[in-house]
Amino acid sequence: MFNIPANATWAQSGVTIAGGHGEGGATNQLNEPLGLFVDNVQTVVIADQWNGRIMQWKNGDTTNGQVVAGGKGQGNGVHQLNSPVIRYQLGEKNGTLAVGGNGKGDGLSQFNLPTYPFVDRDHSVYVSDHYNHRVTKWNKGAKEGIVIAGGQDNESALTQLYYPNGLFVDTLGTLYVPDHMNHCVLRWTQGDKKQGTVIVGGDRKGAGAYQFQYPRGLSFDRHGNLYVADHYNYRVQRFSIE
Repeated sequence: MFNIPANATWAQSGVTIAGGHGEGGATNQLNEPLGLFVDNVQTVVIADQWNGRIMQWKNGDTTNGQVVAGGKGQGNGVHQLNSPVIRYQLGEKNGTLAVGGNGKGDGLSQFNLPTYPFVDRDHSVYVSDHYNHRVTKWNKGAKEGIVIAGGQDNESALTQLYYPNGLFVDTLGTLYVPDHMNHCVLRWTQGDKKQGTVIVGGDRKGAGAYQFQYPRGLSFDRHGNLYVADHYNYRVQRFSIE
């Protein structure tokens, strides 16, 4: 984790660094990308949902990616992937319930389709609660979450989220989350839980360099550049920090 200045801004037009050649399974294509991760040398690793594979795109090579896992069709074979990923502690045979587990609902101890989790250095767990249109924070050992973004129904106001997906929290506790149906990325600072700020996108859905079509995952590199999985444009966009 690292610190991004609370007043940081990003270029409003992104650069396509992976995909962008339509829907498909070639190595220069993506098929509804989801989560992504950027390492210290700006290699981007992408969950390529409907191709059932994990793709790696090296910095400076936007022509073709490399399949690093899966890519053999969806299934349960040891050489295949099929959507869910479960994490177990090394040596354990059974997982441990971390948060939730109280049935589907909108209570503070519940979720309604939790999608992306994020764990900070204090072991607090942040979760995009998709159909509750909110992000909740669960302090270590807590039985209930705290709503830190959204949770006020699903519309386009800055106090709301509309099907949140991937998320990132920096060392200042600033939350970054793609607002899926509003086609933008929002920033929610630690001291302001009432509304977010649009940092990129938000100018209707579309395929322009400044637009998204249902953004899903996001990540940052060590310089603070923002990467967004642009789901139905079948690409990953990079927005340079200014």
